[in-house]
Amino acid sequence: MKRLILAVVGTIAGLIALLSFRTHAGPAAVGSLPAATLSPVPSLVTPSARTGAAAGTGPSPPSAGPAAVTTLGQAVTDQYGTIQVRIVTVGRQIRSVSFAQLVGDEELSDLINAQAGPLLLHRTLIAQSAHIDTVSGATYTSDAYRQSLQSALDKAAGR
Repeated sequence: MKRLILAVVGTIAGLIALLSFRTHAGPAAVGSLPAATLSPVPSLVTPSARTGAAAGTGPSPPSAGPAAVTTLGQAVTDQYGTIQVRIVTVGRQIRSVSFAQLVGDEELSDLINAQAGPLLLHRTLIAQSAHIDTVSGATYTSDAYRQSLQSALDKAAGR
């Protein structure tokens, strides 16, 4: 009975976490965890409006910047499952991060991953690095995630 209650509470908490971090990017490659995406907000003030230039002179067309690069981190297996991270970078900025693999070896691992996964993705976009805090109650998941993320970042930087 206690296990059933924990499973129900964990499932509800996982769904709340998923809904809290849902982004416009859509679902990730694995399960129902969302991909976290950072998208720039376009300026509502054109350069001509800021500088007081004559009417009719619009903003210059965007220049071709660095291309988006998708990189897969190493698959890290710990005693509770396997995690593999996929990142999209533009230059040195992490634009999106998702799970290529997030596989638990038992029901409890899946519940922990469902709760920790969105938090790890969100923290990555804020930190723009693998230097993120461990999710409470998900130490092994957090460590494996950071290891896979760092390997993806290292590969992306080496290009």
